[in-house]
Amino acid sequence: MNLADIQAAVGLRTPIRHQLFIDGRFVDAESGETQATLNPHDNSVIAEVAMAGHTDVDKAVAAATKAFPAWSRMAAADRGRILLKLADLIEANAEELARLESLDTGHPLRDSRNLDVPRTAACFRYFGGMADKLQGDVVPVEVGFLNYLLREPLGVVGQVVPWNFPLMFTSWKMGPALAAGNTIVLKPAEITPLSTLKIAELMSEAGMPDGVVNIVPGLGSVAGQYIAEHPGIAKIAFTGSTATGRRIVQASAGNLKKVQLELGGKGANIVFDDANLLAAVNGSAWAIFHNQGQACIAGSRLVLHERIADEFLDKFITLAKSIKLGNPLDASTEMGPLTSRMHRDRVLAYVDVAREQGGEVLAGGKGPSASDLANGCYVEPTIVKARSFKDRVAQEEVFGPFVTVLTFKDDAEAMQIANSTDYGLGSGLWTRDLQRAHKMARDMHAGMVWINSYKRVNPGSPFGGVGQSGYGREMGFEAMREYTQVKSVWVNVDAQIPPWYPRA
Repeated sequence: MNLADIQAAVGLRTPIRHQLFIDGRFVDAESGETQATLNPHDNSVIAEVAMAGHTDVDKAVAAATKAFPAWSRMAAADRGRILLKLADLIEANAEELARLESLDTGHPLRDSRNLDVPRTAACFRYFGGMADKLQGDVVPVEVGFLNYLLREPLGVVGQVVPWNFPLMFTSWKMGPALAAGNTIVLKPAEITPLSTLKIAELMSEAGMPDGVVNIVPGLGSVAGQYIAEHPGIAKIAFTGSTATGRRIVQASAGNLKKVQLELGGKGANIVFDDANLLAAVNGSAWAIFHNQGQACIAGSRLVLHERIADEFLDKFITLAKSIKLGNPLDASTEMGPLTSRMHRDRVLAYVDVAREQGGEVLAGGKGPSASDLANGCYVEPTIVKARSFKDRVAQEEVFGPFVTVLTFKDDAEAMQIANSTDYGLGSGLWTRDLQRAHKMARDMHAGMVWINSYKRVNPGSPFGGVGQSGYGREMGFEAMREYTQVKSVWVNVDAQIPPWYPRA
């Protein structure tokens, strides 16, 4: 089918954008190079998307550089109004954005409708409201001097958005950067660029000046690497794998650009023997099976107190087997496909790894048998009991609907297991003991801890990790600080400064 036929088949009212967006216009890549973006439900081609090269990135940086003075000096409230208008437009186009995101990524439509699109609008609205609320400070210094601090935008920032939540992460990256007065060169993942390009279209409709936002789909090894290296870019914000994050740091050294990294995770989700078991079962399923487990904060290590492990697993396995796999555009689907065939194969390879190390597959571990899903990137909800918390499936990020089960005897062992990986992004625990909850949250090596819940996010709450999960924070006032730099201004009001060189 051509683009128009696909558009009609999935109920999209406007054309699917498949070009670069530079200086306010959709344009082909200078080289003419394209890459197919696929529907992971059946691996059919949705669109041939332009792939940016170095020349295209140079053009995007030039456009952002030209737009920066006017955008950064615009009244903060006026910048905010554009972001608020964008949030309104996202809500007005919610169904189309949801269907486009589900088509391109495999997110079940119910998730795209109820989570991805509302979160995207909420994030732009939050930072639209924050644009004129980031204040400076006055510092008490020596008598006779006024010392005040200005928070200034960095300039042109490069942003690299991952393939697992492209729509939502576009807002997480753009919202604070734009509110703070920066201009942007953003690279969406080459396999899921479509919703980000749609946001570019809506930004123009919202009144975003040309050149403030530039979108350059392209290969990470080409466009992404060049953004990290580019001397005209003041900062790079990257979400993705830890291995790629290390390369980003190395590439950024040329002009010592600021770096913000949100990388991998191996979240420990601990269930104590006094937990509300039904709530913990349901919450733990959400922690790992939402978006097919393709989330850096997924609760991918299920750490159970030995006294309740059997009862918990009986209920948990039954729930996992009941999850409905299917076409993500079907509103009744509860779990869609993984986002690419290559990633599906990588996830399934970990089943063999688990067995080789003495693990037991309690559920799943394969693709579904239904013939209508045979051409897609589907994996059944998979539960593996590991022999040790040192096993590879308990240490390495699988990034799929794959949870590793471990057991513990007491709080000390639970903490040992929780802090046994190099990652430190999200963790959770389920208990009725308030003192235990606060002590565990304090001592967990993680940037975020959920108590009697999991995977809660909000634009006002900082999001990020420690250790091999990266540094810097998305969201909240912390994100605005990430996209600004401090200037200290000293004013001599009536200070009596003795002459250092009396002869003058």
